Amino acid sequence: MELFKNIFFNTDKLSPFMTIKITYAGKFFEDKSKEVFLHYSFNNNWENAIDIKMEKSELGYQAEIELNNNKFLNICFFNEKNEWDNNSSENYNFPIEEPEFALMVIDNDNYPRRLSRFYLWKKKFKITVYKAIRFFPKLITGNYKRKLHDENNNG
Repeated sequence: MELFKNIFFNTDKLSPFMTIKITYAGKFFEDKSKEVFLHYSFNNNWENAIDIKMEKSELGYQAEIELNNNKFLNICFFNEKNEWDNNSSENYNFPIEEPEFALMVIDNDNYPRRLSRFYLWKKKFKITVYKAIRFFPKLITGNYKRKLHDENNNG
């Protein structure tokens, strides 16, 4: 997902306590800077800001961070020359949104799990049971064999 020009996240939505990968392909990647650092904080006044060195890849510079339960993620970048990419002094700000628990199941570890995986397995199970219920009576009465025999003779 591209959130700003040349900044990508590996997720569509930022939620508390998730680990995200940030890919930066901005001016420092284009200028072939030797080292790029991610400077990030979870508030607007940059209290407890953290700097981490990003790893260079084919796509850009990448780093993984873990989000906390604050409302915002603020990031900017700097290189080994102490040059900054901070969105023209506006910084890059992203909302951290609470997940919709109506679409999630809380499992035994109190960890939210997306309902869609459970929903898909439930649907597959229902379809399998439905097919079995419709197939077994035909197999027992012999109607299934006659239908196949009739199709082979007519086709």
